[in-house]
Amino acid sequence: MMLRFTKMHGLGNDFVVIETITQALRIDERLVQLLADRHRGVGCDQVLLLEPPSDPEVDFRYRIFNQDGSEVGACGNGARCIAKFIRDKRLCARRSVLVETLGGRLALDLGRNNVFSVTMGIPRLEPAEIPFKAPLRTEVYTLDAGGTTCSISAVSMGNPHAVMLVEDVADAPVARLGPLVEHHPRFPEGANVGFMQILGRGEINLRVWERGVGETEACGSGACAAVVTGRLRGMLDQRVRVNLRGGHLQIEWQGEGQPLLMSGPATTVFEGQIAL
Repeated sequence: MMLRFTKMHGLGNDFVVIETITQALRIDERLVQLLADRHRGVGCDQVLLLEPPSDPEVDFRYRIFNQDGSEVGACGNGARCIAKFIRDKRLCARRSVLVETLGGRLALDLGRNNVFSVTMGIPRLEPAEIPFKAPLRTEVYTLDAGGTTCSISAVSMGNPHAVMLVEDVADAPVARLGPLVEHHPRFPEGANVGFMQILGRGEINLRVWERGVGETEACGSGACAAVVTGRLRGMLDQRVRVNLRGGHLQIEWQGEGQPLLMSGPATTVFEGQIAL
């Protein structure tokens, strides 16, 4: 069969987007790995599926698969690309839509001037909800990662994140500590690992090692997680510019118990078909 797809990216975090509203597809780990392979497939950080909803109160179901074939609960850059995809394909006449994910519901604004906004939901901070093994919730936890003592904050944005402060992201040990913290036994489902440099109360630099992928050009849920941890530690204001390797996002968070708003661009690279 021939499968139609769209290659997209959000600040260089790239995706193969497939809709199963007008075409049939049976997804599995092997197919995800094939599509994500940069030498034998299309190539991407994640494969995104847009499906008919299983919940009658939402408009679409949005599913996210990492390069290794694992399905995950959140991808902020992917959500903005899904918003652009829905708008460009004229799949909904409204300016905003509600989608269901493994991590919960997301409200997507279909964008103006190539800026798309996503209401990312309320961050989860209790260790059991992240999940993270700790007897009590605190702002900072200490981990031993391969003989290095790391101070991290832990939060879930529908997917688990560890965020650590660094003096300069340019020489942060992302490739060394990223996989060690990702697979740390205190994160039973693994973790995305953010390395955050605070430039001021309204701006940070961030690099992210993504679970099941490695370092990416940008990570929307990671940007949200970093702002949450910085705000809770009294270091950041309500509105923060997050500079990533692929560009920047704007994150707004009023505080605990409130959802985050993420705004940024989404880009269509090309459309194609692949024989399966």
